[in-house]
Amino acid sequence: MKKSKYLFPVITFLLSFGCALFVAMKVFPNNPFSKTKNNTEASLQNKIQDGDLIFQTSESSQCEAVRIATNSKFSHCGLIYNVNGNLFVFEAVQPVKLTKLEDWIQHGKGAKYLVKRLKNADAVLTPATLQKMKDYSQGFMGKEYDAYFEWTDTRIYCSELIWKIYKNGAGIELSKLKQLKDFNLSDARVQKILKERYGKDIPLEEKVVAPSDLVDSDVLKTIIDTY
Repeated sequence: MKKSKYLFPVITFLLSFGCALFVAMKVFPNNPFSKTKNNTEASLQNKIQDGDLIFQTSESSQCEAVRIATNSKFSHCGLIYNVNGNLFVFEAVQPVKLTKLEDWIQHGKGAKYLVKRLKNADAVLTPATLQKMKDYSQGFMGKEYDAYFEWTDTRIYCSELIWKIYKNGAGIELSKLKQLKDFNLSDARVQKILKERYGKDIPLEEKVVAPSDLVDSDVLKTIIDTY
């Protein structure tokens, strides 16, 4: 009798738990019972290193103008940092901040991205150099995004942030600097953004570095390309 008394509640509990688990896995594909996300994170951890550069295609009107002006599909970029075993992207948005790598990837068009690395990273990016880069990065944390693309440290944009961190933290110039006039500024969509930003006084002599300049850098190699 005792066995019969407890048998029904046990069976009921097991059936309820099984149904709840099935529903959770269908409705919440990244629920705690699923290992998909963990496997993805582990895969990225094995491929990506501290100090890698990451690029994506953003979809705002300004980013569209950047793509047109630079003849490139890339309009945003960031610097990957390993912080206590977790991967983050240090990026110049509003404001400059660290973003979880998985979240950063999802912000790009089609969640596609490109990862680049110094060709001699193993020799150059020593723990001491990486720490110097991170220390230098702290000075930009929380600063406003530079929509005017000025070559100052008051405000800063994405590719400028990476270029300056490598230059001042590691002593490496990732690419030659250009001037605003070196880019394709004739397109109507680019002209619209320029007029909104500067009116008639477009600073054509301003020093500029674009995401495409970093992508095409001779000192970098491709690690991951999901395009």
